Amino acid sequence: MAGHSKWANIQHRKGRQDAKRGKIFTKLIKEITVAARLGGGDAAMNPRLRAAVAEAKEENMPSDNITRAIKKGTGELEGVNYEEIRYEGYGINGAAIIIDCLTDNKQRAVADVRHALTKFGGNLGTDGSVAFMFKHCGSLVYEPGTSEDKVMEVALEAGAEDIVTDEDGSIEVITPANEFVAVKEALESAGLKAVVAEITMKPMSEVEFAGDDAVKMQKILDALEDLDDVQDVYTTAVIED
Repeated sequence: MAGHSKWANIQHRKGRQDAKRGKIFTKLIKEITVAARLGGGDAAMNPRLRAAVAEAKEENMPSDNITRAIKKGTGELEGVNYEEIRYEGYGINGAAIIIDCLTDNKQRAVADVRHALTKFGGNLGTDGSVAFMFKHCGSLVYEPGTSEDKVMEVALEAGAEDIVTDEDGSIEVITPANEFVAVKEALESAGLKAVVAEITMKPMSEVEFAGDDAVKMQKILDALEDLDDVQDVYTTAVIED
């Protein structure tokens, strides 16, 4: 049982993301393009692309945009060649941060990430300095009141790794990254729609922040998430309202 409310933290995070919706399409188009380039344009044969397309559809992205992004990835249309780069760093009180980028200019990306960190009291680390504190996995979170028995029955049958019920009643299904799409689709077929569904870097342990430290840490995270080259930011910090 966590000491903080997972559900409240998720609502807080989603609220901040909703305020930045203008960037969501850009991020999704990049992800679809790179997924298609690396694994081919057939979503049925490319789990990463299937997950990206499903997320784009949930965000009501027009089908034409999705098709165009796939064609840019497969080379059928001319497009930007994005590189995947991961940076690792530290925030307030040494909280670990992972920053995943898709960029066409590595020098710009690292300079912008370093500046965002140092401006607000963090610093850039070396490769591997914090990655061991996170687990690469799928995460599906269901709101309080969802049937734990039903989630458990369907998820475990579909290949989930663990089911965690928080003290606030929310339920998290954890999957191996390569089983995420199959588990998500099985749960949806059973009428169970996740509020959050993502392949993520899940912190093995978390550090709670409140007061001034929480404000400072949030400034670092916001500055990183606002960068055009940044796709995802993961942290061991939990920021309480």
